[in-house]
Amino acid sequence: QVQLVESGGGSVQPGGSLTISCTVPGLTSKNCAVLWYRQAAGKQRDWVSTISSGGSTDYADSVKGRFTVSRDKAKDTVYLQMNNLKFEDAAMYLCVACTYWGQGTQVTVSS
Repeated sequence: QVQLVESGGGSVQPGGSLTISCTVPGLTSKNCAVLWYRQAAGKQRDWVSTISSGGSTDYADSVKGRFTVSRDKAKDTVYLQMNNLKFEDAAMYLCVACTYWGQGTQVTVSS
């Protein structure tokens, strides 16, 4: 069992920035990609971004150019930097690695 821990969520105004993180114990040795998903209340879960074990990244069209995913191998942590946040970005953000899911961190965008 691998316990993923997300953190860094909070409330920001439209146009603001926030960085959330996902710590995956033993991530580097597991050689897994880490994916970010988000789910707003009453809506389906949507894929947001992926960072491979080799560092390749990919983004959903809705966040491309605004979000940046990165990883710190020394800390077994993946970060999702979110800039120019919009109302529609508000959701619970979840990370998944090696089929294990975290509990999520809430991002609220409000004026």
